[in-house]
Amino acid sequence: MIDGAEIKNRVTYHAPSPEGVERHEAIAGNFIELMHVIEAIMPDGREKSIVFTKLEEAKMWASAGVARNPETC
Repeated sequence: MIDGAEIKNRVTYHAPSPEGVERHEAIAGNFIELMHVIEAIMPDGREKSIVFTKLEEAKMWASAGVARNPETC
């Protein structure tokens, strides 16, 4: 069972500290680099579309992991 504090934490905006901004930028930078590699070497098609969708999803979860954790935000 998820308690009220956890529910609130999952949907509330978490303003990043300066260190949190650096972490978010590092995550984004690495995803951008990987997406450029995939764009350059993979032919267009369903598989490439799925890769980009899953990378966007993974980046979102990585950012949420930083934002929701008081030790890293």
